[in-house]
Amino acid sequence: MNNEAVSFQNITFAYNDAKTTIVRELEFGIKKGEFVSILAPSGAGKSTLFRLLTRLEEPTEGRILLQGQPLADRKNAVGYMPQQDLLLDWRTVIENAALPLELQGMKKKLAHKQAKAYFEDFGLTGTELYYPHMLSGGMRQRVSFLRAMLSGREVLLLDEPFSALDAMTRLSMQEWLLRIWKQLGLTILFVTHDIDEAIMLSDRILLFNNTPLQRYDNYCLQQPRPRMISGELFEVKLEILASLREKVR
Repeated sequence: MNNEAVSFQNITFAYNDAKTTIVRELEFGIKKGEFVSILAPSGAGKSTLFRLLTRLEEPTEGRILLQGQPLADRKNAVGYMPQQDLLLDWRTVIENAALPLELQGMKKKLAHKQAKAYFEDFGLTGTELYYPHMLSGGMRQRVSFLRAMLSGREVLLLDEPFSALDAMTRLSMQEWLLRIWKQLGLTILFVTHDIDEAIMLSDRILLFNNTPLQRYDNYCLQQPRPRMISGELFEVKLEILASLREKVR
């Protein structure tokens, strides 16, 4: 049985009107249940990987597999959570959370019931009839995460989801995310510019240094969580920083 939730196989991509190839012959895999972070300089093309996984773009060459099957054959398998929560102000919390289920054709009552089943785990109990403006930044992100998960349980794409939060809320959300990831057995691909965040959260870090995205450094982190950036992990941070500095010279 294929143990890879995601497999990029010889992926090349360039926009039609672009002179530069963004991704070239890229190959990597993510195992089921892994938490993998992507680090790269700004503008390197990290968001393009998410656009390929959500099929907003199609590879010029190569193929992407989800659990051994072509991405095109796995409907509602990938959930995406952007940096901004993008909650709909005119919909209540339960209506925002259940939206992907309704878009998949599920009756409203059943969609709300299925979404509400996760409210306790997500710390949202009692907020069902609230509107987004009534929630804190961290609570809004929980709703956004639940909505992403209900969009596609097999793989969750998180694009700098905590970057707009204050330091204390961000730490709380990081700890909460790890708890939910472990509890629900999720597979997460996480984009961040924060090296400390990547080290604290990830099973692995993929560090891309150049465009087009092709070669990368793979850092495996086996230290138990919660983690402190000290000792061995501090050495990993220094190595990543040195590699990124080399890029900007």
